[in-house]
Amino acid sequence: MPGPRQRRTASVDGDARELILDAAEELIAARGFDATPTAAIATKAGVPKGLVFYYFPTKESILTTLIAERMPAEPLADVGDLVVTGEPESALVNLDAALNLRDHHSSVMRVIIWREAETHPAVREHLRRLRAYLHNATVEVLRASSPLTAPARVLDSCATAWVAAMFSAASTDRLRDLDELARDRAEDLRGVARLVAAGLTQLSAAGA
Repeated sequence: MPGPRQRRTASVDGDARELILDAAEELIAARGFDATPTAAIATKAGVPKGLVFYYFPTKESILTTLIAERMPAEPLADVGDLVVTGEPESALVNLDAALNLRDHHSSVMRVIIWREAETHPAVREHLRRLRAYLHNATVEVLRASSPLTAPARVLDSCATAWVAAMFSAASTDRLRDLDELARDRAEDLRGVARLVAAGLTQLSAAGA
């Protein structure tokens, strides 16, 4: 099971800003943003509290910076290399692997985003942008990989299903990791990718 990132000390590498974000990520995921005092973040990071405010003028800016930098709304600059001509199933699997939503770090950030979206409008907006990006990226790789010309509404439906499947698989993996259970490879996304690709081809052939 992937473990948390290695803890450093400010005296070792002097990278206080990253240490603060490391500490904030860990504490906010465990406690929630509102229940995490700035002083606790400073203590966890091993830096003076004043240094936290040097890098982050407000407590809110710690949260928004953490999300923007560690789970960007547009994580991939280009998905062209993920396309497999005539093989949408493989293209979908490539997209999931490139996004890497199922690793430990991404799962922790998703916990933070989903929880804090309830009370922080900026986080909700970031989540909307991320989901829109994932949807559009999926449409792009499906369009480029499909052996047939797919209607826009078919591409949209397939992309919606695939994005939901990626998030579902990532959530299932996190629950297993929390309980120290082996990940169930029978739940691998390739089977879902096969179904989505089959639906794409059939609906495109039918002109749906």
